[in-house]
Amino acid sequence: MRLTRFTDLALRVLMRLAVEKGETPTTREVATAMAIPYTHTAKVVARLQHLGMIEARRGRGGGLALTAKGRSASVGGLVRTLEGPDDVVECEGDTPCPLRSACALRGALRKAQEAFFAALDPLTVDELTEAPTGPLLLGLSATRRHD
Repeated sequence: MRLTRFTDLALRVLMRLAVEKGETPTTREVATAMAIPYTHTAKVVARLQHLGMIEARRGRGGGLALTAKGRSASVGGLVRTLEGPDDVVECEGDTPCPLRSACALRGALRKAQEAFFAALDPLTVDELTEAPTGPLLLGLSATRRHD
């Protein structure tokens, strides 16, 4: 299974914020540090804020911070939410598959998709940033801020 770019970026933003120690970077700073276009980052931040994973404050002293809910969030649960309920393959749509009424593939792929999510369920956002990832993320932020 392949994640959408949106889900990939959301996970990276959460990981980046998980390593901040009292800092509240702006959306632009996160975008720069992670080499993600600002417009994409802003959309991801809005969705994560809506889900309660991050807190975003505007103005002087503002910035982004990971919430307690965001730190302990199941990666599998997040991916399920961000990816949505769509099937791996499209059997309906503009050109419906002629096999859809008697095909076993759709059900098998749905089970495989659920197994993919289930494998990610025990993992939390905080666990994604354990060594060696966390120190690498911290190094990225220090490098980008001084450029």
